[in-house]
Amino acid sequence: MKKYALIFLVLFPISQVFGQNEEDTTRIEQEVQGEVEVFTISESELTEGEQSQNIAGLLHSSSDIFVQRAAYVFSQARFNIRGYDSRYLDVTVNNMVMNNIENGPAYWSNWGGLNDAVRNKTITIGLKANDYGFGNVAGLTNITMRASKDRKQTRVTYSLANKSYTNRAMFIHSTGMMDNGWAITLSGSKRWAKEGYVEGSFYDAYAYLLSVERKLNEKHSIGLVGFGAPSRRGKTGVGTQEVYDLADNNFYNPYWGYQNGEKRNSRVSNYHKPKVLINHYWDIDETQKLTTGINYTFGRGGSTRLNWYDAADPRPDYYKKLPSYWKDDPEMSQYYTQLWQSGNEDVTQLDWESFYQANAKNLYTVNNAEGIIGNDVTGMRSKFIIEEGRTDIRQYGANSTYTNKLDEYTTFTGALNFRFYKGHHFQTVVDLLGGDYWLDIDQFAERDFADPSVADNDMDNPNHIAKEGDIIGYDYIANVNSHDAFAQLNFKFPQVNRVDFYVSGKLAYTEFWRTGNRRNGKFPTESLGDSPKKHFVDYGIKTGFTHKITGRHFVLFNAGYMTNAPYFRDAYISPRTRNHTVDDLTSEKILAGDLSYVWSAPSVDLRLTGFFTSFRDGLWNRSFYHDELNSFVNYIMTDLDKLYYGTEMGLNVDITPTFSVNAAGSWGQYIYNSRPSVTIAQDNDSEIIAEDRTVYIKNYHLGNMPEVVGSVGIKYNSPNYWFAGVNVNYFDRIFLDFSPDRRTAEAIENFVVDDPQWDEMLDQKMLEANYTMNFFGGKSFKWGDYYAGFTLSVNNALNTTDFRIGGFEQYRYDIADIDKFPPKYFYMYGRTYFLNLYFSF
Repeated sequence: MKKYALIFLVLFPISQVFGQNEEDTTRIEQEVQGEVEVFTISESELTEGEQSQNIAGLLHSSSDIFVQRAAYVFSQARFNIRGYDSRYLDVTVNNMVMNNIENGPAYWSNWGGLNDAVRNKTITIGLKANDYGFGNVAGLTNITMRASKDRKQTRVTYSLANKSYTNRAMFIHSTGMMDNGWAITLSGSKRWAKEGYVEGSFYDAYAYLLSVERKLNEKHSIGLVGFGAPSRRGKTGVGTQEVYDLADNNFYNPYWGYQNGEKRNSRVSNYHKPKVLINHYWDIDETQKLTTGINYTFGRGGSTRLNWYDAADPRPDYYKKLPSYWKDDPEMSQYYTQLWQSGNEDVTQLDWESFYQANAKNLYTVNNAEGIIGNDVTGMRSKFIIEEGRTDIRQYGANSTYTNKLDEYTTFTGALNFRFYKGHHFQTVVDLLGGDYWLDIDQFAERDFADPSVADNDMDNPNHIAKEGDIIGYDYIANVNSHDAFAQLNFKFPQVNRVDFYVSGKLAYTEFWRTGNRRNGKFPTESLGDSPKKHFVDYGIKTGFTHKITGRHFVLFNAGYMTNAPYFRDAYISPRTRNHTVDDLTSEKILAGDLSYVWSAPSVDLRLTGFFTSFRDGLWNRSFYHDELNSFVNYIMTDLDKLYYGTEMGLNVDITPTFSVNAAGSWGQYIYNSRPSVTIAQDNDSEIIAEDRTVYIKNYHLGNMPEVVGSVGIKYNSPNYWFAGVNVNYFDRIFLDFSPDRRTAEAIENFVVDDPQWDEMLDQKMLEANYTMNFFGGKSFKWGDYYAGFTLSVNNALNTTDFRIGGFEQYRYDIADIDKFPPKYFYMYGRTYFLNLYFSF
């Protein structure tokens, strides 16, 4: 075992990374110079994207004890396995990649509600070998949607819950392979809630799937799969602790208000992106198989929000409407405190009536006297509208996977993947809120520039008078093409030295470019048409072995190095307005390894793993509204390095044939490992606000997830077909996501180390540790060929509603008053339940 301990120590250069932020604090102090700059900025108000999910949430079908607990328990506190976010996990369906090509993650909402149809999964965690592709550093999950592989059944399910949705109805009918050579699976579902756990939210989603397979002969089969999951849901917001306390509700949602006695949410997501896959399965002979497929994805995605012109900020939790903003004026502070505590929902929520009233009174004439040659109109110009940020896509893909058992000990797997993608990004008017039109201009450019044409969002359609359904604001296409080749050799020598090992490699090519559909007035020569193409060639190699010490004790080792091209959404400084990309774009480099000990006995299952991952040359790109500049700005960090390391454990012990105990846990350290450079640019102007500014964040934690989790549980399985169990779960070392700009020399140049603001500016806050308790159970029945049953789970059974599971510092800050813009927090839901009733035959 000494050689394995040595490998483990080589993988963990812990001495280089232990400690807090003293090194960067000292470095900032040494470099402070020049004049103070009050830099007041805020978090992003951009339209949110599709409903993504952390890695743990995609792995419910794993048999690994730790992964199961991560999926069902730890993910409730935003836990990510080994610290990886979901862009580092590849997800495939029938060998074809499902990850979003623009920004990386796989979106579970694309097949949400099809639980029974996506049960056939092969889950690979980390760098381990798999038969479907090279994977990413977090692993690869392949979902098999093949009608001949689905168990013959008809199953109906109804569920009750109090989470995002309150009701779910599902069905699946699978014929299996019939005597006539056909196999068919049909599945569908509906999930809905008039109001979810959070007030003002709602849920309305459907799902459908048709899978047909035709067996042509003993060697050839053709399969067709089509599925989709249209959904609409009202979103929930995040707030400061002051807002939660004023509302007496840690789940306060600022996005809704009453309209004609009904709750209306201003932030509504609306997604439907169907997928069609065609596969040819060829069993060449007993040792060779070739699976080839093509796929097409299309559809719409979008999220609505309020927009306003020449009007006060209508958001109820806007910082100037809070008592803390008026702390130097006790009378005004008391006034706003009383307003919040009055229970008047026209104050504490959106006041839809006021929007309609303002629009009905705003008679306005747009004509050539405005100085712009274009459309003329007289009518009620909307001050407030509901707009939608859309991303409509078209993607074609193909895959071919070949497997050959070369001999008794060696198996070769190779694959080719091709993807061609176009994502249409644009804004559209959804609701004029009683007005007649919306003038499609940039109000901040209108204010800042004497030339009125600069304010036109589309110079070729000046003075654009927009009606409901019209495109406004930005309009461009993200073009991305990505191709890769993968090869792997698996060696198994059970009779020689009880060692299995593999070696795997990939080669990838990525290109992307922007196509602007509008000539923006601020960037007339850099916004319309195709931008220059960006090209990247990437590669990866990994290897690993399993040493069978005995028939029950194993040691597993994996190591790999790979590069990943930057994503389109990170590469462009401001794709909404122009073609500019980040300077010196380069691929991210990833070095990773893990070492595991596994004990597998009839009554004991144990896995203990140590892991290490180094990321280099990363890219971090955020957009947010800058209060002083009255414009969206883009904050881009380059040369960003990260270091992840830690351990994870899963254990199950069968005390008796019916009674078992289990435990799972992870300790990790997920930190930044460099001092990146930052560039700050704004949408309204080509001027760079700051360039090559150093951000001193080495040894700061990534934040927004627990680094330490643990769970201990007991379970009883009755021979009478019922079961029950309880878990006690612990979460610790949850750090706030921080504002990078506060960790620059420029931010604290007027402070000295003894100033109380010094630590306030630089320290990264760690949230309180907490624990939860979960109960679960179920019962099944059988009458001949008919089955029925139920399962019930109760999460956070003790109803802990003050458990902060994450949060972030606002990007806006005021050096003179750091508390002026406090952090915003996420809270774990209180007691929730999920009751599942099913009947099958």
